[in-house]
Amino acid sequence: MEHAGKTFLCISNFFKGNAFLTSLKKQGNRVFLVTSENLRDKPWAFESIDEVFYMPGQDLDWDLQVLLQGVGGLMKDNKIDSIISLDDYDVEKATFLRENLRIPGMGQTTGRYFRDKLAMRIKAQDSGIKVPAFSPLFNNEDINQFADHIPAPWVLKPRSEASAHGIIKVYNKEELWKHINELGDNRLYYLVEQFKPGDVYHADGLLLQGKSLFLTVSKYLTTPMEISQGGGIFRSANLPYGSADDKAIKKANLAIMKAFGMQSGATHTEFIKCHEDGEIYFLETSSRVGGAHLAEMVEAATDINLWAEWAKIEDSLAKETAYELPKVAKNYAGIILTLSKYEYPDLSSFDDPEVCFRVPLEYHAGLIVKSKKQERVMELLDHYAARFASELSTSAAAPEVKKFH
Repeated sequence: MEHAGKTFLCISNFFKGNAFLTSLKKQGNRVFLVTSENLRDKPWAFESIDEVFYMPGQDLDWDLQVLLQGVGGLMKDNKIDSIISLDDYDVEKATFLRENLRIPGMGQTTGRYFRDKLAMRIKAQDSGIKVPAFSPLFNNEDINQFADHIPAPWVLKPRSEASAHGIIKVYNKEELWKHINELGDNRLYYLVEQFKPGDVYHADGLLLQGKSLFLTVSKYLTTPMEISQGGGIFRSANLPYGSADDKAIKKANLAIMKAFGMQSGATHTEFIKCHEDGEIYFLETSSRVGGAHLAEMVEAATDINLWAEWAKIEDSLAKETAYELPKVAKNYAGIILTLSKYEYPDLSSFDDPEVCFRVPLEYHAGLIVKSKKQERVMELLDHYAARFASELSTSAAAPEVKKFH
C-alpha cells in the first residue's frame, strides 16, 4: 500500500496561500515552503509547514540555478512528490524544477500558456478562440502593419506580469513607437494589443484531469487596469446563475482549458464582452487562485474555498485517491476594495448584515458582501463605493497595486 502522507514543495514569492498549506497538512502530508527572504516575517501558517526555505534576492528575480541546487539538496533525504506554484510569478520556477527533477505536473511548454500573454494569445487564436488583435514586438514591419490596419487605442502589455501592472495605453502610431523605443531591448518582453472597450469578466474554477469540477463567473464593475492606471475603487460581483453571459463565459472558458491542455488545479481566466459587437474575447488566464481577495468573494457566494479544494485535488492526485467537490451553494457576493488614506481604516460603520469579510491589508479598505439576491449585492456595492470615495479612498504609486494580486 502507498504511504499515506506525501511530500509537497510549495513555492510563493508573495504572501498568500495559507489556506492551501493548511489544507495540505490536514490531509496528512509533509509541506515544505520556498519563499523570499523578505517575506520571512509574514504570518505564514507555520503550524502547517514542516520547513520553510528562504531565497535571497528580490522577490521576483530568484536565481533559478540556486533554487534548483537548493531543492536538489533537499531531495537527498526527502522524496518530493509534487511541486506547487502558489502565484503567477512562481509558475516558471515550478515548471523549471519539475522538468529538471522529472517530477509530475505541468511542464514548461504548457506553463507558458498560463504565464506568457503572447503564447496564450497565439494558442487561443490558433484554436479558433476570439482574441483582440495583437502583435509581438519582434519585427518592425509587423508592428507597422498592426498600427496601420488596427484602429487605436492600443495597449502595450508585458508578456509575463501578473495583474494590470506595467500596461501602457497608447492612442496613435507615433506614441506607440515612442514607447517601443523607450523599451529598448526589453521590447521582446512586450506585446501590443487593440484596446476593446467592454465589460470584463473573470471565471474562477477547479479542474481535475481535464474535467471542469467547478466554475463561477463574475464581472468586474471596475477593472484592475482602471485601478492600476489611476487609483479608484475595485469592485466585482458574481453573475446571475444561468444568465446568457454566465453561459457564454463558461463555454469560452471550457474551450480555453481544453486548448491550453490544463489538467488539474485552480484557474483564474479573464474575458471581455466587447461593447461594439457583443462578442466574448479571451484576455488572459492563469493556473492559480485569483488575487485581490476574489477567492473570499467566490467562497461567500458558493461555499467553495478555492485554496482548500485545490490542495485536496493535489492531494488526491499524489495519492491516487478519489476527490469529491463539496456541495456548491448558489448565493451572490461582491467585493469592494480601495487604497485607503488610513493605515488601518475603521470600517465598523459598514455594518449591514450582508457584510461577511473585511480585507486585512494595511492602507486598504475592503469588504465582501453576501446575499441570496444579486440586486441586494449590487445595491450595497454602489452605496459603499460612494462612501469609500468620500471617506476613505486615496490613490498611490503603481507598486501599491501589486497588493491587489
